[in-house]
Amino acid sequence: MPSALPALVRRLTASHDGATAIEYGLLVALIAIAVTTALGTTGVEIQSVFGSAGNAMS
Repeated sequence: MPSALPALVRRLTASHDGATAIEYGLLVALIAIAVTTALGTTGVEIQSVFGSAGNAMS
């Protein structure tokens, strides 16, 4: 099994499949960061709106 790793590295560096996989991984990471940031900001705003609505009903 240890000899399979160098063969895998050679195969991925010889083809563009490895580069494509890395690019997709980076794209997924950037999308995850954007979604996390957007949800964090939106969550604070929604909490504020519901808090104001709850206080108005009291």
